Amino acid sequence: MPSDIEKSSSAPFDELTGARAYERDRKESDDIALPFHVAGSGTLDRLVDTAQDYARAAASDNTLKAYAKDWAHFTRWCRMKGAEPLPPSPEMIGLYLADLASGSGPSPALSVSTIDRRLSGLAWNYAQRGFSLDRKNRHIATVLAGIKRKHARPPVQKAAILAEDILAMVATLSYDLRGLRDRAILLLGYAGGLRRSEIVSLDVHKDDTPESGGWIEIMEKGALLTLNAKTGWREVEIGRGSKDQTCPVHALEQWLHFAKIDFGPVFVGTSRDGKRASETRLNDKHVARLIKRTVLDAGIRSELPGKERLALFSGHSLRAGLASSAEVDERYVQKQLGHASAEMTRRYQRRRDRFRVNLTKAAGL
Repeated sequence: MPSDIEKSSSAPFDELTGARAYERDRKESDDIALPFHVAGSGTLDRLVDTAQDYARAAASDNTLKAYAKDWAHFTRWCRMKGAEPLPPSPEMIGLYLADLASGSGPSPALSVSTIDRRLSGLAWNYAQRGFSLDRKNRHIATVLAGIKRKHARPPVQKAAILAEDILAMVATLSYDLRGLRDRAILLLGYAGGLRRSEIVSLDVHKDDTPESGGWIEIMEKGALLTLNAKTGWREVEIGRGSKDQTCPVHALEQWLHFAKIDFGPVFVGTSRDGKRASETRLNDKHVARLIKRTVLDAGIRSELPGKERLALFSGHSLRAGLASSAEVDERYVQKQLGHASAEMTRRYQRRRDRFRVNLTKAAGL
């Protein structure tokens, strides 16, 4: 007879439950209303609508979906244990974290970073329901500290796509409309050190669409991207390359010209024959799939089995590639990537000279 822990860990997660939780949490922003003792008016009602719009924009859709799944998983776990998720119980949450880390039953143990993210999701969900979760409570903090001490591992970094790699990757693309688009995506993402979400969220002009994450300005010497990124608004300058075949700005111009795009999303889908552009913005998963496909087609790291090669590369490989390949002062790379600290930028540099500054000799040894 399997134990309760085994049953909770091995039971499949209900994706439908997570989707319903996401929709419910999205609608909770609509609960923002006037205090019951204040009489409504046209002006106040409009402010309520405005406040609801701001509340819905407080977190990205991807974050809200993740938090909804976290909450659905936790509430299901509580039901399996005969407990209630509300109000928050530090003791039960500590047991939940221990279950996630132990990998009881056939389900594998979660990584420390995923457990940390789950806890953040619970804290957010409790806050939306009017409760406060004290992460410093000893039942939570000591269990989490023990998990980190016992299970923490160095972060697994994706491989950097270097200059010779990106050239080989774009060489595998055709020159139909789809090929022009994908060439622009790869070169722009590489030269700008962009996240995949930043690439697909670009519009042609400012305020073209409500879901815009930024816009482009093409100039004589290059392109200026204004991005509303994870760390706030920033400008990314992408200069023209040494030749048209590898120039990200030229690739962008070619795509916009032949796709006849002068308004709305920069990167959209194409027809099956690759000859017509649609009006539908690409999903950021397209960037990840594009990178993996062209890595295989270009024969990069061909000494490895295909599955291992695919696991090595992701959307972050473009950012790591720029950080590792650009032979310029580190502060310029930091600005381009939008990092708040030089230490974060160094995490992206896969082949930097770690002993360029020798403090041992500087100290007289």
